[in-house]
Amino acid sequence: MAGIFGGTTGQRASSKGESSMKTRKSSSEKGVTLIAANTEVSGDIHFVNQLYINGRITGNVTADADGEATVVVSDEGSVIGEIRVPNVVVNGRVEGNVYATKRMELAQNAEVKGNVYYKLIEMQLGAMVDGQLVHDESLGQDKPNVHRFPETADSAASAD
Repeated sequence: MAGIFGGTTGQRASSKGESSMKTRKSSSEKGVTLIAANTEVSGDIHFVNQLYINGRITGNVTADADGEATVVVSDEGSVIGEIRVPNVVVNGRVEGNVYATKRMELAQNAEVKGNVYYKLIEMQLGAMVDGQLVHDESLGQDKPNVHRFPETADSAASAD
């Protein structure tokens, strides 16, 4: 099965005596993985290429930050956990932080309870975020991105 399980497929032996073996798909082939409606997955998912979520995932969803992977959470789909994928499209529910290292799209029915970290964002009328929208050009790079917490008037006065 392509997608979650590493993108391998089996081949039949030909009449010329070639052996049957598992081979990795070439990089030009795109694998699409679907979490169908009425399906619930508990655990972390790491994928390559495309992941469509019409069901429910309880766990983190990740893909390599330097790749072209895309996750789509449909209006029927939900994720309870963190999402770290280059291209993210949300039209359903996400409870957790979202890190889009390339592009983030919040569609009309999107509901995100957590912070959204992005390089490029598109947000349609009706999308809701219960958290912070943080523009970060360094997402996906090895250097840490640490922001200093703003000081309050009380803590600044007590430092004197």
